[in-house]
This record gives sequence, structure tokens and C-alpha cells, in this order.
Amino acid sequence: MKRFFSVLLPSWFVAMALASAAFAQAPQPPEVAAKAFLVYDLTSNQSLGEREADTQLDPASLTKLMSAYVVFTAIKDKKLALDQKLPVSKKAWDERKAGGSLMFIDTTMTPTVDELLRGEIVQSGNDAAVVLAEGVAGTTDQFVTLMNRQAQVWGLKNTAFKNVTGLTEAGHKSTARDLVVIASHIIKDFPEFFAYYAIKDYKYNNINQPNRNLLLRRDPTVDGMKTGYTEAAGYCLLATAQREFPNLGANGTSPGKRRLITVVLNTTSMEARANENQKLLNWGFQAFDTMRLFDDVKPIVTPVVWKGKSPEAKLGAAGGLFVSVPKGEGGKLQTKIERTDPLVAPLTKGQRVGTIKVSTATGAPVIDVPLVVLEPVEQAGIFGRAWDAIRLWIK
Repeated sequence: MKRFFSVLLPSWFVAMALASAAFAQAPQPPEVAAKAFLVYDLTSNQSLGEREADTQLDPASLTKLMSAYVVFTAIKDKKLALDQKLPVSKKAWDERKAGGSLMFIDTTMTPTVDELLRGEIVQSGNDAAVVLAEGVAGTTDQFVTLMNRQAQVWGLKNTAFKNVTGLTEAGHKSTARDLVVIASHIIKDFPEFFAYYAIKDYKYNNINQPNRNLLLRRDPTVDGMKTGYTEAAGYCLLATAQREFPNLGANGTSPGKRRLITVVLNTTSMEARANENQKLLNWGFQAFDTMRLFDDVKPIVTPVVWKGKSPEAKLGAAGGLFVSVPKGEGGKLQTKIERTDPLVAPLTKGQRVGTIKVSTATGAPVIDVPLVVLEPVEQAGIFGRAWDAIRLWIK
């Protein structure tokens, strides 16, 4: 059985994730000279603006986001070590013939995994990507299988990899949205490796190459991530920036960091992809407010629990919850809680017992968030359960 409860919450609390159609005057993204783009707020986990975000396109070297993720996973699983030296195969050497970006390694060298990661991420070296793939899986074909398997785990139905480098090949496709998902996982799952994407230049074999992400030198808040280019894909860039905003701290009023990811696919030049991303980053930060709703340990409601050792349950959302809304809209939302009633022990931490429903002042739905148990409630003894059973029957 479910009952509906209207709960009065602080004004900073009642803003939830954006459903653009729910707002009468949702901010419109600027004109963007790209085939596809997406602006994603990683703090609130919501899309702020997009065009053709689910259209399959050539990802070029943005492919190396997934290549790197698989390598990071291998390091985490202790299948590789950063100081481990890897041989350079003839296949890696042959990447010189393909016309793509290179780290400029040859078969006489044994670069370390750390050096190869810098070569793949900073220099976008196709040769480095091949060596790492062979180091993890033995062959690039087996490594591509790992890439596609990871895409399936994340539900990336519009992504299919045919190689580890991003060079044009039939059937090698992805989308703006899927690429943002991959980048998000790198940032969240491997913060210790994310720092590679902020490196502005890297020198190896006496050849110094700058990171082709021009925003790293133009915007001090930009700290990643990856560029790409082929004739078929055009100039692509997935960028991320983190800026300080009010109301994001632990108490809901102090400053905190807010991170956006933007991606543009199929632009006309290096300058264009940098300029269009900068435009989208500025728009996303300026047109929306992102606010902390509550901490992962702060209950929203504490209803009565039956047949439990504790008389009440602490219910809330799993993890700290943030929301991005158009500027000025945060205080105009309504929150309603729908939950199971009665609540009967035992209750486990994280168990879903209802939904936090958020709507606009006119009743248009914005988002539903699971209402979960924050602290477990053990079952009472036999006499306590029997007494509550009688009370419930009378109730």
C-alpha cells in the first residue's frame, strides 16, 4: 500500500533535476556550429542542453576515452602497473602509415605504462593506444572486445567500437550522449587518473607535443578531456570544467564545486571546437543554478516502523543530491513523498520504500527520485512483533 504525503521542505531543498519541458521559460542553448552537442551537469547528473545527442557519428580519437578506461581498469585490477615496461610491436609501429596522431615510439623502445598513457591522452598517440591495448589483452581485437563489453555494461546501445584508436572504420560509431557517459565514468571511477587529462604538453623521445585541447590554456577552470579529428568525423572535443558556486557545500549554504561536461562533434576546425565548447560551458554555468538538496545522512522523513527494534525509520535519498534549474526557478518547485505504509521491519540500508516526486508550481512533473532507508532497522523480538501485529490489525 502506498500513501501520499505533502512535506514542507526548505526552499533550497525542493529544487530537483531539470525536465526542460516542465519550465515555462527553460534557457535555450546558444547557436552551436557542430553536427551534435551536449551540455551535461555532472554534479546534478542532468542534461542542460543538447542537439542530435543520440545520433551515431564517427567519434575519432574520443574513442580513446574508452580505450583509457579499460587500461585504468586493468591497472586497478593489478593486471598492469604504471612503472611496467611494454614492448612496441610492429602493429604499433605501423600506425605511422595510417596518418593519425603519434607518440613516436618504435620497436626498439620499451616505454612504461605511465609514459604510454601520457602519450595516448596528451598526444593522442595511436601507437601508444595500440601498445597499451596489446599489454592489457594480448591483441587489439581482444581489447576492442573489452571496450564493447564495457559499453554494453553501461547500456550504450548507440556505441560500437571497431578499433582502439578512432580511425575511420565501417561500423565504428558513438554519440555525444554515450561519450559523455564514458567521460563521466573516468572522472567518477578513476579520479587518480583523471589528472592525465589536464596535462598541457608532454615530451617523449625528445619530441614535445602540446595537448590539442586549446581550452586548457584559455580557461583556468577547464581540466580535461579529449580531442579528436578525422576527415569523416571533423573536429571533435569533449571538455570539462569545474567552477565554485554558492549553496553547494555540505550545509546547503556554503560554496562548493560544480562540474560540467560539454561535447561537440563534427566542427570545422580546432578553433571552432574550442570556441563552441567554451560557449557551451559558459552558458551552462551562467543560465542554471545548481543547488545541494541534502546530504546522504540527512533524513527527509522519519515515519513509524512496525515490528522493529527502532520506533522510526530514517528515509532520504542515496548519496548527496543536487539539482540544476534555470536561474530563479529553485524556489518555485513542489515536493511530494509517496511511500509504502505501513513500514514493517526488517529494513535494510538502501532499500527503496517510496519515491520523492518533484513538480513545478503548476503541477508539471520534473523528476522522481527513489526514497530509500538511510539506516537499517532490525526486526524486534517475538513479543514486540506480536504486539505490533495486534496493533496493525486494529489499525
